[in-house]
Amino acid sequence: MTATGTVLGYAMKGLGKLPRPLRRALLARAAGGELPPVPDYVRMLEIAGDLPETGPTDAELFERFPQLAAVTVTDVSAGVPARLYRGTRQEQGPGFVWVHGGAFVSGSLTMAEAHFVGLALAARGIPVLTLDYRKALHGVRYPAGSDDVLTGWTWAVANADLLGVPPERLCLGGASAGANLAAGVAKRLRDGAGQPPAKLALIYPCVHAELPRWEPARLAAIRDNRAAVYFSPGWVAAMSRHYAEDLDDPYAFPANGDLTGLPPALIVNCEHDTLRSSGEAFTASLRAAGVAVTEHLEPSAAHGCLGEPFTVAAADVIDVMEANIIAR
Repeated sequence: MTATGTVLGYAMKGLGKLPRPLRRALLARAAGGELPPVPDYVRMLEIAGDLPETGPTDAELFERFPQLAAVTVTDVSAGVPARLYRGTRQEQGPGFVWVHGGAFVSGSLTMAEAHFVGLALAARGIPVLTLDYRKALHGVRYPAGSDDVLTGWTWAVANADLLGVPPERLCLGGASAGANLAAGVAKRLRDGAGQPPAKLALIYPCVHAELPRWEPARLAAIRDNRAAVYFSPGWVAAMSRHYAEDLDDPYAFPANGDLTGLPPALIVNCEHDTLRSSGEAFTASLRAAGVAVTEHLEPSAAHGCLGEPFTVAAADVIDVMEANIIAR
């Protein structure tokens, strides 16, 4: 608990009261570069409640993508906060359970990384259940978030008829920390916690407690790119220690331990993202364990691109996700 984190927390709390366009403009000026130290970042979020929402409104989304307006969005009681997205198609195809990111300490069902993904895939005929989970704030730590995702997944399997899909065709995925949670829950399901997903979709994941090695020059290039958030190796390691007590836990950090028997996986990495080294190493480890992996590198993209729905990168990643989920 630090003075800097306290100041940042009250600043973010005040920023959240401003109109969204002004919030967006102010935060855009500060976007990119290095994050505050983990203790300051955590304290900031404990005071502010969450990062101010800066993504597009529904009106802005529907103006750009009119097809999204036909999607029905329903808050559901799934044992955890959840939203169900259904399009107009009534096909017995795959369904998708989706977990947003936020470094285990932020994010919500209203953020673009959750809401836009639900809308975009549902409009293409894939019903989506988005899940929220307890954050690692105010003394909460692993396995709380993992337990919540497992609870939401178990509800989805038991209520697959509400998604309009056979339970055996449910897929599981997430972005960033959400990808970590999805992969960890997939391992828990493989080990007897319930029905495993048909497929995994892990978008710019971080599944290691410490980032696999980067060449210093490549790290510096991302650090100096003001359009990209810079997750330094030290920052990732510090957040891992904040999130979980045991850095060798095979479910808290899914790169640990046995990877055999996991479902086919899609792994999407972004070119200008230090977490890319985790996704690339996990791809290699999964393949070595006999797991089928489809790997996609999104060129010129930074971490969190699904939170920017009007970008080429977001459109590309949605296309890749759709193709992978619906493929037999």
